Amino acid sequence: MPNDFNQPVIDEFRANRGRMSGYFEGARLLLLTTTGARTGTPHTTPVGYLPDGDRVLVIASAAGSDRHPDWFRNLVAHPQVTVESGVFTYEARAEVLTGEERDRLFARAVEADAGWATYQEKTDRIIPVVALHSLAQGGPGNINATSFGEAIKVVHDAFRRELSLIRAELTSGTATTTLGAQLRVNCLTFCQGLHNHHTGEDTVLFPLIAERHPGSTPAVTRLREEHERIAALVEELRGTLATTGEPAVVRAEVERLTSALEAHLTYEEEELIPLFGATA
Repeated sequence: MPNDFNQPVIDEFRANRGRMSGYFEGARLLLLTTTGARTGTPHTTPVGYLPDGDRVLVIASAAGSDRHPDWFRNLVAHPQVTVESGVFTYEARAEVLTGEERDRLFARAVEADAGWATYQEKTDRIIPVVALHSLAQGGPGNINATSFGEAIKVVHDAFRRELSLIRAELTSGTATTTLGAQLRVNCLTFCQGLHNHHTGEDTVLFPLIAERHPGSTPAVTRLREEHERIAALVEELRGTLATTGEPAVVRAEVERLTSALEAHLTYEEEELIPLFGATA
């Protein structure tokens, strides 16, 4: 994408913490900052991504051009990159995938969006698939918030947005006949992220709140109990994903999780954000 197109996208992405309008509304998008192969200067590019467990995948399609995009040539020369997810900013190591792994993951991307296949048909080059491995220690990276209370809301909204995307994928035309590999990965990646978030709250956030605000004990106790109930729903969803390809069955599990999680997030925001505003 040319720079005159990139900058408004970058500005909107940063201003709205990854939530986009217009052409990119509802898209999984991140900002990738690479180091220029020749110049050594940083270059930021909006790119689509695919969840893949504890890493994300980006595809150097260049819309089917016969030439690799600049950002790809940059990361080949300098594999350490900066990733902005909208919520978190972190350093990552870029790995260009090859052979069977590349082919399998590209096929998974095509299953989610046939446009990738169209791009490949337009060029003789093998369109690269790149895995971005976070280098952040002890967490997902630096959160883009200015207070603890704001951080809670930012993270919660990211979970809401991802769950909304998954629900939309489950009701899409292709998903009504078969539950695709990419959708399974999206669901499982979401579940793992939710587990990590709740574990962090149970071990770090809630003890801090209980220490500074003893009167919050009933709310914290309820939130811990809700974590257990949500964890049970997540395990039921995992089991369903492992045993069935029926979207209707998975959709029912996702709806149960969505209902419980939204109520939990709302209650947590109502109870904790005011307290963190006082402790920030």
